[in-house]
Amino acid sequence: MKYAAKAQTPLGKVLLASDGSYLTGVWFAGQKYYAAGIGNDIIYNQHIPIFTQTVSWLQRYFSGENPKIDELLLAPAGSTFRQIVWRILCDIPYGHVRTYGDIAAEVAAYNGIKTMSAQAIGGAVGHNPISIIIPCHRVVGAKGSLTGYAGGIEKKQRLLAAEGVDVRTLSALVR
Repeated sequence: MKYAAKAQTPLGKVLLASDGSYLTGVWFAGQKYYAAGIGNDIIYNQHIPIFTQTVSWLQRYFSGENPKIDELLLAPAGSTFRQIVWRILCDIPYGHVRTYGDIAAEVAAYNGIKTMSAQAIGGAVGHNPISIIIPCHRVVGAKGSLTGYAGGIEKKQRLLAAEGVDVRTLSALVR
């Protein structure tokens, strides 16, 4: 069974997805890859416990708290490579950023290889199905450029600013 619910955030509506126990998706309305993988056989039910927990988490996040990612049971669907990248994203501290290159180096070391393409990392980051909670907005391009965010650069800037990142020091490049 697949479930969905909608929730309102200060940045707009989000669609939540679950298998009934785990959170499998959080997408901004109109986001690139919106609802990817949830299919058509979904039941809308706001009262699934993981949705109640997620809405509470999001409310706390948007009120300036730093709720822990592991408070929620997450099960994003993706390849082994994407899963590795998404786990690394979860380790980026609240209010900090890392570059695609930093993450590429970490994935390369994890896999015991010399190098990894930052573009491959960008693809995995861009396909993160659990926006905000798996903090793909904390990933920036080389030299702090604000590149690609499936929810839009403006949302990325607002999320980072809400976490205390001085976005004026980041350059807004769209790719």
